[in-house]
Amino acid sequence: MSKITWKKAIEIAINREIEAASSYRQLAAKAMEESVRELFLDLAQEEDKHKEKLEKLDWSNLAEDDSTPPVDLGLTDGLIAESLSPEIPLQDLLVRAAQKEKQAATFYASLAQTTKSMRLKRLFRYLEKQEKSHKLRLELEYERVFLPED
Repeated sequence: MSKITWKKAIEIAINREIEAASSYRQLAAKAMEESVRELFLDLAQEEDKHKEKLEKLDWSNLAEDDSTPPVDLGLTDGLIAESLSPEIPLQDLLVRAAQKEKQAATFYASLAQTTKSMRLKRLFRYLEKQEKSHKLRLELEYERVFLPED
C-alpha cells in the first residue's frame, strides 16, 4: 500500500462524498417507493454537508508533518467501476448503498487512527459516525421493506 499526504487524503474524502451524493441522487431517481426515495435524497444532502466540512478545513493551522500520512486503503477503487442498471432491484440498491457506507466509515476510521492532529482526528471520527449512521438508516429501511414482522 502506498502512502499519501493528508491533502491527498482529504481530496479523496471530498471525492468520495461527491460520488456518494451523486449515487444517492441516482438511486432516488430509480426508487419506486416514496420512503426510500426520500431516504436517498436525505442521505445525498448529508453527503453534501460532509463535502462542505472537508472543503472548509483550514490548512494554515495544520502542519503537513503534523501527522503520519495514512496508507492508501484502495476503498475508492471499486466505487467508480460499479454501474447501476435501471433493472436493479430495490433490495440490491439498499445492500450496495449500505456496503458503501461501511467502506466510507472504515476509510474515515483509518484516517482518524493515523493522525496525530486532534482537530483532524475529531473530524474523521465525526465523519465515521455519520457514515455508520447512514448505514444504519439504510439497514433499517431494508428491514422495514424486506424483513417485516409478522
